[in-house]
Amino acid sequence: MFIHTDNITAYIPQRTPIVMISGILEVKDNITRTGLQIAADNLFVEDGVLKSPGLLENMAQTAAARVGYVAQQENTPVPIGFIGAVKDFEVFEFPPAGSFIETTTEIQSQVFNATMVAARVTLNGKVMAQCELKIFINP
Repeated sequence: MFIHTDNITAYIPQRTPIVMISGILEVKDNITRTGLQIAADNLFVEDGVLKSPGLLENMAQTAAARVGYVAQQENTPVPIGFIGAVKDFEVFEFPPAGSFIETTTEIQSQVFNATMVAARVTLNGKVMAQCELKIFINP
């Protein structure tokens, strides 16, 4: 169940073919959940599975979707952010094309325009990948 899918690009700066989330599932407190139906022709699918760059981009876009969603709720312009650092990026398994993954980000801390986020990608409850992202938002 998506809460927002009609135009996901209203919440994130990426455009096709780099859009790596299908919709927002939940934004609550410090937690954001998104979903992605992995298409076989996805830019980051190789040998029938979503590879590391796609998983990392999916986690970053989940964090971005939260910022965009909050901005939309507050009727303010959606700010642009960028990844300043990736820490402890681990891939346990590559999800296959055709599957539906869920990605969760949780804000760990915020200092000025820097936000530390823990991110996790799951498939049917099994962790596929995880990392910590340091994200900077242009004010």
